[in-house]
Amino acid sequence: MPYKIHREGYTILLTCFVAVLLLNIAVFHFVPELSALKTIILIASIVFFLFMVSFFRIPLKRKIVNNKTGQVIAPADGRIVVIEEVEEKEYFKDKRLQVSIFMSPANVHVNRNPMSGKVAYTQYHPGDYLVAWHPKSSELNERFTSVIKDEINDAEILVRQIAGKLARKISNYLNEGEEVIQGNELGFIKLGSRVDLFLPLDAKINVNLQQKVKGGTTVIAEF
Repeated sequence: MPYKIHREGYTILLTCFVAVLLLNIAVFHFVPELSALKTIILIASIVFFLFMVSFFRIPLKRKIVNNKTGQVIAPADGRIVVIEEVEEKEYFKDKRLQVSIFMSPANVHVNRNPMSGKVAYTQYHPGDYLVAWHPKSSELNERFTSVIKDEINDAEILVRQIAGKLARKISNYLNEGEEVIQGNELGFIKLGSRVDLFLPLDAKINVNLQQKVKGGTTVIAEF
């Protein structure tokens, strides 16, 4: 499947390329000509750079679900690690169905709007960097909370982007009061991590624990 590079990766990848290039120029200049170290460093540099490129890839041919009223689609690629009823303490302050998607370093890291509607709330929270699957990461880690209201179905959902051990930078593109379209970009978590959805208790969940999902494609729930 063909990919392109997400704009969030331009500066980081350029910096990595320059650093790798300078390292190899220095090695080839100062290390003796017959040393195997040159080859090892060159191969390691190429692998590292390609690994970094993979973090910022976006598939070009993925068919994104758009404006399917009453459906909540996956906001991220990854694996379902939580499906449970919880007390949501930040915005709703009542019980909700939580569905959490763990994004590994191998996943596509762009995040997408799970449904169309109006952005009712956004809030960034600095925090810790527990591993993304830790039960407390949703409350203690660095995170960005967004709430989207579907006025047609009179339903609100909360999307929480969570940074983990590797991910130390969350980008969120939403502004309170704006209308957003299902499947469009919501944000980006550099180097992956986790995204939580908090849904109404009467939502019908269409996924199972450990199921792999694709952002913008997999239907997580229906109203």
